[in-house]
Amino acid sequence: MSILVKLSTTLRDYVPGYDPEAGITLDAPEDATAADVARMVGLPLEEIKIVMINGRQKEVQSKICDGARVAFFPAVGGG
Repeated sequence: MSILVKLSTTLRDYVPGYDPEAGITLDAPEDATAADVARMVGLPLEEIKIVMINGRQKEVQSKICDGARVAFFPAVGGG
């Protein structure tokens, strides 16, 4: 199944040549989870703090579907 992956801020450093405007289009297995997708693009799971699937916050073990938009975000700090 085809999915679109978007990476935020520091997570982009794990994917050489990542284009933030285009993202990454992947062909993932039918039973793939967001964690599987993260591994496919080379992201360490411990760096991912927020997962969005089709605009909704989900758990990293959530299943994805064909045509999904999956976005990964690191921890946000400040102050």
